[in-house]
Amino acid sequence: MEPKIVRKKITKKELAKIVKENFGDMVKVDVDVKREIATIGGEWHSEGDELLVRDGSSREYVWGVNFYPYFVAEKRIEYVSLINIKPSFGHKKMEIADPKLRKKIQSIVAALLLHNDETLDV
Repeated sequence: MEPKIVRKKITKKELAKIVKENFGDMVKVDVDVKREIATIGGEWHSEGDELLVRDGSSREYVWGVNFYPYFVAEKRIEYVSLINIKPSFGHKKMEIADPKLRKKIQSIVAALLLHNDETLDV
């Protein structure tokens, strides 16, 4: 499935459908922490990254995560992606370690996809 931009919260039913159409239990998500929007879907984070850049995002603010909506809230987000390697912006690793950045990403994912106190029982 091609990634799509998410600007407002999607329904649980839509989220479940997207997850099923992608990896079954996980979906690729790219988050623009400045614009507070995301992409969901696709085989690679680079697809969502490109979509956001074409929409006006700067790569400096776009981060890739793997989202597991069926896991408990604390384990839903895996902060690892090749697009997170940004040497020109001072980030040389695939994993996002900065707690402030992780919290910002988690907040955006919760607002657009699934709040921490929600479950994906559809």
